Parts: sequence; structure tokens; C-alpha cells
Amino acid sequence: MIPTLETPRLTLRGFAPGDVEAFAGFYASEASRFVGGPEDLVSTWKRIAAYAGCWSLRGYGKFVAVEKASGRPVGIFGPSFPGGWPEPEIGWTVLPEFEGRGYAAEAAMRTIVFAYDELGWSTAMSAIFPGNERSFRLAARLGARPDGSAEIEPLGTLDIWRHLPPAEFRKQIARTQ
Repeated sequence: MIPTLETPRLTLRGFAPGDVEAFAGFYASEASRFVGGPEDLVSTWKRIAAYAGCWSLRGYGKFVAVEKASGRPVGIFGPSFPGGWPEPEIGWTVLPEFEGRGYAAEAAMRTIVFAYDELGWSTAMSAIFPGNERSFRLAARLGARPDGSAEIEPLGTLDIWRHLPPAEFRKQIARTQ
């Protein structure tokens, strides 16, 4: 059973029919270069299917964040642990039309809380493509710090950002709210 998470402006839910089409334009564009794109529609379908399948294989996975006001998908966020990765991660992808509104921090923060409180994680990391300044700023805003790099095939060498441990993360959230 995939839970539904809430934030003040977003609903985070499991993948549903129509989500491949909602994200296909993004994954086909140059804007997806920091998440392994650009790619064709078949590759996007396989990507979304892998995200959805992670729930069956790992008991957790990424969520689609939907803007409550419009019902439109904002991005993809949450815990995952694809084969070949050094450890589980908190990932995020924001559709360009929703950048700069604070949705990424809101959704990422909620999924980190989920990973710590519901999944029992004692640590979390995010693997970020070198040069992805927006993601570096988001990771720093969430309290994460650079923690080396890892070779992740077929993506290459990614920068690892270590999130605050659960107790420190909760304190930071309390300060920002």
C-alpha cells in the first residue's frame, strides 16, 4: 500500500495512469540532463515503471507531487534505492514550470520526514549530478552537506550530499516553520 502524504500545498501520491504523459515532455527535453535525460517516451515509461515498482521491491519509493490548487503534477520526490546505487537516497525532480515556488523544498522535506519516521532510516543522502546548482542549493537549504562522490552506472560520477540525522533534521524543520 502506497501512502499519500500531504504538505500545505501538495499531495504526494503513488504513480497513476497519465503520469508518463505528464512527465514525457520534461524527460524528452534538455531540462532533464541532470536526471539522466533527455530520453524518448519508451525510456520515460520504463523510468516511471521502475519508480512505481520500487514500492513492490523495496517497500518504499518515489511519489508524484501534485499541486493541490490546480491538480497538476509538480515533480517526483522521495526515497529510492535503485540497483547499483551505494545506498538509499532521497531524490527530487521538479518540472520547470514549477521551479522557484518552494515546492521542491516542501516536497523533499516531507519525504525525508517519511524516510526517517515511517521507514526508520537513520541517515539519508541525495546523489546530484555535478553542475546541478539548483539541486545543490536545495540540498543545502534542507541542511545537507557535501559528502564525497560515487560512481553510479550508467549515470557517471555523482556528488553525494548527506542530510542531517533525524533529530537534527527535526530541529531544523521546527526552526523554518
